[in-house]
Amino acid sequence: MDWLMMAIVVVFGLAAVLTVVRIIRGPSILDRAVASDVLLTEVMCVLGAEMAINGHTRSIPVLLIIAAVGVFGSIAVARYVARRDNTTP
Repeated sequence: MDWLMMAIVVVFGLAAVLTVVRIIRGPSILDRAVASDVLLTEVMCVLGAEMAINGHTRSIPVLLIIAAVGVFGSIAVARYVARRDNTTP
């Protein structure tokens, strides 16, 4: 199981670093919103893998909260961009 945890850490760590780079570089708010959703999904996958490896379900409430934050954040950004596009002549 040690090699499996190491593989998970390497793969998701590299993906998280690349996602944070996309959040920083942008260039638009939609790119940043998609990258933040990807980062939240990566965190959820890591928590799910940890639960599967250790055989527990204690992190399920945390997963639900992270999913809700991601959904509501995406909705907020979409509404902001839609309003901004409607007011631009």
